[in-house]
Amino acid sequence: MYRRIFIVWLCLFAFVLGKDKGHITGTVVDRSSSYPLPGVNLDLVGTTMGAASDVDGYFEIRNIPKGAYKLRASFIGYQSVTITDIHISTDSTINIDIDLSESTIEGEGMVISALKPKVERNATQSVSLANPAAGGYTAQFRNRSTGLVAPGTESYDKIVRNNFQTAIETPVSTFAADVDGASYANARRFLNNNQLPPVDAIRPEEFINYFSYDYEEPLGNDPLSINLEYGPCPWNDQNKLVHIGLRGKAIQGDKQISNNLVFLIDVSGSMEDPDKLPLLKKSFKLMVDQLNKKDRVAIVTYAGAAGCVLPPTKGHKKEEINEALDRLDAGGSTAGGAGIELAYKIAKENFKKEGNNRVILATDGDFNVGISSAENLRKLIEAKKDDGIFLTVLGFGTGNYRDHEMQELANRGNGNHFYIDNLLEAKKVMLTELGATLYTIAKDVKIQVEFNPAKVKSYRLIGYENRLLKEEDFDDDEKDAGEIGAGHTVTALYEIVPIERSAEISGKQRKYSQVRIKPVALTTQDILTVKFRYKDPDGSKSKLLSKELYDRDISLAQTSNDFRFSAAVAQFAMLLGKSEFVESATYASTYSLGKSAMGEDPFGYRAAFVRLVEQAELLVVSE
Repeated sequence: MYRRIFIVWLCLFAFVLGKDKGHITGTVVDRSSSYPLPGVNLDLVGTTMGAASDVDGYFEIRNIPKGAYKLRASFIGYQSVTITDIHISTDSTINIDIDLSESTIEGEGMVISALKPKVERNATQSVSLANPAAGGYTAQFRNRSTGLVAPGTESYDKIVRNNFQTAIETPVSTFAADVDGASYANARRFLNNNQLPPVDAIRPEEFINYFSYDYEEPLGNDPLSINLEYGPCPWNDQNKLVHIGLRGKAIQGDKQISNNLVFLIDVSGSMEDPDKLPLLKKSFKLMVDQLNKKDRVAIVTYAGAAGCVLPPTKGHKKEEINEALDRLDAGGSTAGGAGIELAYKIAKENFKKEGNNRVILATDGDFNVGISSAENLRKLIEAKKDDGIFLTVLGFGTGNYRDHEMQELANRGNGNHFYIDNLLEAKKVMLTELGATLYTIAKDVKIQVEFNPAKVKSYRLIGYENRLLKEEDFDDDEKDAGEIGAGHTVTALYEIVPIERSAEISGKQRKYSQVRIKPVALTTQDILTVKFRYKDPDGSKSKLLSKELYDRDISLAQTSNDFRFSAAVAQFAMLLGKSEFVESATYASTYSLGKSAMGEDPFGYRAAFVRLVEQAELLVVSE
């Protein structure tokens, strides 16, 4: 009886508290085209409350306490806008539709001052910034940089693209699995900034693996499932496409392991821009919100010197962790090496034997002070992974982004690399895909494909140039490879030239040796055999899985949505990378192929991809 009364009283109390708050909703569009802008950062100045616009440009900030606020909208390549004198009253909803103007010169951010808009209880007020006077707003201006990337201020490693290999001469292809998606997010940043990305910033495998695919769940004790599909190649109707997919086993809620996390945060002077440290803080808060009392979090910063600003703290003490994040300010030079050493030291001192032990490094990648060389820094990271502590690298910002260095550190540290350009991407990495981000279920994952030379004349692996392995590396358990997280998918595509005539089954003429094809190769329907090796997260001996792919004659329309969508993404990457192998492909055909294969798209990532293709086409046409 008393328990029921208490529950009713508690609900009424919560209701009354909720009624004492208001909400802000609205949409953000490009002023010149009225096109929705996804990923715009919207924050209430001086608070931790904020939001990011979705794929339709819509945003909402809910449960705002009564008071006066300033709402700031910022997006790379556009003038920022600050709306002042927004008054939240009890149970009110204010709708603010924002038009952002492109910033094409060393420009200015716009400050819109509200002249005390009147908001009645239960009323909705609509204000359009396309005509500030209509809502009683006046405009003032302040200096602000454009966010455009100057040539030469960011570094990308030169990529030598994979060429076709003759199956009879080189029948085996081996590479390390890779689930990074940083290249796609980084390229999107350029395109949203009305710039085409540098050619060497394009890694097709990271474009493909940015998206998840509907593969079968693993069965039995194996942590991975193998999914194969074969069909026409969209950019060359004479060739075929092989789609290889892995799916990691998801961790059930009641089996979640505890976390020992060290946030290693760059607070050097270069991190003061809105798309760096301010966005970084909000991103980490999304992860903190998912932690519980079994988890531990420490925060280490570096700028000139490294220091621990938050000792290991239980995950349910969210206010304490978030306050430590809020205290961070940018200033000083960068001592990445010293910070990494301290972060690993703390992680090791608080090691959880049955848990997830991980350092999460967040930076713009400008390691210019500390360990004497990049190679020494890589060696340090590589040595620390033997302690069972993995590394995640999060890239932020524009201007001095060091893409290759950050990817290399993640690869050496048994980890992954992400680029976060807005809060929606932060939500994807830190919230939606948190299990895959944190929980490694298989390490040193290697993929080896043996092609049947009686069926395949030649083949080409799309991407993975910096993850290629020698054939003998596949069976070598000392050779480092990629990692797969809980519930994650890994996808790889091969373009193949099929055998049309038996006369094509011949190798080079050599004086002392001769290539022989086994009789079974001529009679089997196998096109290829895929083999996988992986280790348990705490294991040292690898396990082997294998599966054959069979020939079948189907049209592109008969293939799965996953097959066609991954092909569209690969084609887009190759167009941006100016590949010689997609001369007949166009952005228009890529748009149509991607749009036809969106399938279920609960988070809107595929729809956003289609719009990004359209945006790239407009940029190319306007050049």
